Amino acid sequence: MDLKHLISELCLNPRHTEWIAPLLVLGDAFLCTLIIWKIPYTEIDWTTYMQQIALYISGERDYTLIKGSTGPLVYPAGHVYSYTALYHLTDEGRDILFGQILFAVLYLATLAVVLACYRQSGAPPYLLPLLVLSKRLHSIFMLRLFNDGLAAFAMWTAILLFQNKKWTDGVTVWSLGVGIKMTLLLLAPAIAVVTVLSLSLMPSIRLGALAVLIQVLLATPFLQSNPTGYVARAFELTRQFLFKWTVNWRFVGEELFLSKQFSVVLLALHICLLGVFVATGWLRPSGSNLPAFLRNLLQGRQRTAVLSKPFIMTVMLTSLAIGLLCARSLHYQFFAYLSWATPFLLWQAGFHPIIIYAIWALQEWAWNVYLSTNLSSAVVVGSLAVQVFGVLLNNRKALGDTRAKEHAQ
Repeated sequence: MDLKHLISELCLNPRHTEWIAPLLVLGDAFLCTLIIWKIPYTEIDWTTYMQQIALYISGERDYTLIKGSTGPLVYPAGHVYSYTALYHLTDEGRDILFGQILFAVLYLATLAVVLACYRQSGAPPYLLPLLVLSKRLHSIFMLRLFNDGLAAFAMWTAILLFQNKKWTDGVTVWSLGVGIKMTLLLLAPAIAVVTVLSLSLMPSIRLGALAVLIQVLLATPFLQSNPTGYVARAFELTRQFLFKWTVNWRFVGEELFLSKQFSVVLLALHICLLGVFVATGWLRPSGSNLPAFLRNLLQGRQRTAVLSKPFIMTVMLTSLAIGLLCARSLHYQFFAYLSWATPFLLWQAGFHPIIIYAIWALQEWAWNVYLSTNLSSAVVVGSLAVQVFGVLLNNRKALGDTRAKEHAQ
């Protein structure tokens, strides 16, 4: 085999991910060590998290009264329990170094799960280096200690479980992730689609009820104290983000960014894009169009389908990307969800490897500009749009590998 064919074999044959992946994790573990050792920790929210947890430990259960130096508690109950564990492990938050080590372990565990998802989806090896090269992603986990690292771990673990048809386990882990940060709700449309396609309507409804029950159980201590305050704070859908910190829509100007009309347009775009993906790609395994699918579903005549692992991962990540594209304000920590999804989505969009690397590099640059500029925010939105519409235009290949069962449910 000549050098050209050898390089092609190593870069394109998914079989080689099995030995490349451990090498990448090992190399990234060394990089994580260097980052913790050489780069100073940056205080943003950790102290506030610890102040809030101290109030919780002291017995406070009214969410509206749990606050820290940078603001009130605005995350669901799973965040409280996760950082309570970290509070005790890090000497009430004082042992920052040990906290960074714990988040480095979390980062590497999440990376291992991501690599497993890529391998099971048949992704080519040339995508894998992009999973370990992000400066912003390392920062989110080890220099900022954001809760998005925990939520990202739950997201990718859920995707891996869904790929292996472990529906109950997947929904459980996903709901626990939602209990840490509500960003994971962006996966809800995809989870609804893949469970209905695989299991039919009633089992999917039962899984939805399980997800809701988990949220209720997590929140019970706070719901008993002030249920309205808990829901308003933990799942505040109408929160007004500051224009100063936005990463994505800065280029539209502050007046438009803060307007109600802009919010409504983005919501409408979100709904429309989900509808287009459902109608043109996500329902392809059912063998019918959207009206026929809904009719068969309501009449109990819908055929279930055996969904491929690439299909499941593509549906999950496009649902995420659509939500991020249509979000009015993204902050830097949201990159914890997007970074590992981008190479896969660009590959599923059918782009040449050189184009994939170029778009990845532009996106990485844009997310590392602080504070964001008109140009960097336009690149953030543009790269997300390329991922979403790229998969949409290539959906026959990206979403085509499924097999319908012959019997009706």
